[in-house]
Amino acid sequence: MSNHQLLLSFLFLPAAWILYGWYCLLLNYLVARKIGVPLVILPISHENPLWMIVDKTFIPLFKSLPFGSGTFTRYNWRGWEFEDKNKSHLELGDVFIAVTPGKNWLYLCNAEALLDVFHRRADFSRPLELLEMLNVFGPNLGTTEGQQWQRHRKITASCFNEQNNDLVWAETVRQARGMLQYWSSTDSVRSTAEDTRVLSLHVLSSAGFGKSYPFESSTAASAATNSASYKQSLQLILDNCILLMVVGQKNLSKSWLPNKWKRIYQATLTFKQYMTEIYEEEKRSMLQGKPESNNLMTSLVRASRDMAGAENEEPRMKDSYSTMNNPAGLTETEIYGNIFVFNFAGHDTTAHTLAYAIVILAAHPEVQDWIAEELQSVLGDQKPEDWSYNGSFPRLKRCLAVLLETVRLYTPVPVAKSTGKQPRTLTVGDKTITIPAHTMVIPSHIALHTHPRYWGPDCLSWRPSRWISAGVNANSSAGAINNPLASEHVKAPHKGSFIAWSEGARNCPGKKFAQVEFVAVMAGLFREWRVEPRLERGEDERMARKRVMRLVESESGHVLLLQMLHPEKAALAWRRR
Repeated sequence: MSNHQLLLSFLFLPAAWILYGWYCLLLNYLVARKIGVPLVILPISHENPLWMIVDKTFIPLFKSLPFGSGTFTRYNWRGWEFEDKNKSHLELGDVFIAVTPGKNWLYLCNAEALLDVFHRRADFSRPLELLEMLNVFGPNLGTTEGQQWQRHRKITASCFNEQNNDLVWAETVRQARGMLQYWSSTDSVRSTAEDTRVLSLHVLSSAGFGKSYPFESSTAASAATNSASYKQSLQLILDNCILLMVVGQKNLSKSWLPNKWKRIYQATLTFKQYMTEIYEEEKRSMLQGKPESNNLMTSLVRASRDMAGAENEEPRMKDSYSTMNNPAGLTETEIYGNIFVFNFAGHDTTAHTLAYAIVILAAHPEVQDWIAEELQSVLGDQKPEDWSYNGSFPRLKRCLAVLLETVRLYTPVPVAKSTGKQPRTLTVGDKTITIPAHTMVIPSHIALHTHPRYWGPDCLSWRPSRWISAGVNANSSAGAINNPLASEHVKAPHKGSFIAWSEGARNCPGKKFAQVEFVAVMAGLFREWRVEPRLERGEDERMARKRVMRLVESESGHVLLLQMLHPEKAALAWRRR
């Protein structure tokens, strides 16, 4: 074969791939135009794995070109929704479709229509192919559908109970005080985001496995202990979920792969071994009749046993499991799968939200004063170890409002639905549309959370007080009449307009867990202390606050979740009140 023929052969494959992509794009366009909603045409599929790796590199280059301001650079990259906010839906309406060579993506920003989508679970299912990475250790609540999902949901829901919330509260207060002790001992804190990840991991370790560790800043060297091994392995897994999904756990052990990949594989083995040890320990405790602990592993094992229908029946081993023989209990593998998804869903989501809130609070001293007033009223001079979950958490409404407002504007996890194998009808406003089969249905959570229809003219402003309403209601205590703070309550938003924890039957089972953890951190940090941005040369306090907020807005993006890309640039200082 001549060099000329070899070159033509080499060029043929990418040319054929491009032509096939354009052909698929044309077919999807012909399907989408029949729906009767605005269309946005995109040349590259959102789910294209190669594009997901390079999009953040190439899009800025395209934007710098004279013709680089079209729909491609506006919509064809991960995280465009955060930059766009509500603009597209204000321009195009409550529903529009992004046509790509892979699938059509229908974006929806209408509270009533979204409630319909969430409640019609059989019609609008979760696209499980996008959640495959969560199956690292076994099937779980996030990767099952139908009767299997119902079985997982029934068992896992019982684990998130008030006893576990009490444990979460106590452990988070302890971790927050340890974190504050470190932060207040240094003039400039640049490790806020990494330290909130440490805190979140420790809370999950305690609430998930009953293992408690002292807070240690991410900047400190970790001792080579079993606990460090467990924590480091989980952290490595969480940091490399996309790689695990693309390559697969077993494939990472190949001898010719980079050492970093092999370390990730070893981390999965370490974490699996740790879960197995805790699982076996819990089985022995059950057989010996020891009292039940309140951690998630204990609750999951015992709930699975109870659901299996026999008081002395253990969760079945993976190889012996049969849905026909054991329709209620979880297998050992499924228990590991759910414990992992608890860690995955509850770790970085909470950590990133805490990092956002703390940095934004540094730029809003008036909000710090607002929550400190509540903390002084509720907690007074009590020692932190005397703060009780039942006596404190329900009364800290302003602290909860800080969380609600932060996840309104910085929702960490998007939600995706699909029409599946059948077309579905949906009423949006005064129009009923038919959505073709195999169409992705995307709740436009950022647009929904920032739409002036639901949140007023200051919809883009971070204002936690929007969640608080003063006045006596049916749930107010007798003393509320004479105590303005006691009479405050959290306002419910327009139904369907706030989906930070999803909606319907598949809403997040760890919602209360996250709320308790966040509020406990606010209590541990802000009762006696305040935070402010470190001044840079030539700055006054007002300039520093504006700089921090510009950093939050301009340097946030999706890696796996929405997060600040360079939080270390926001140097903070902690001062006693």
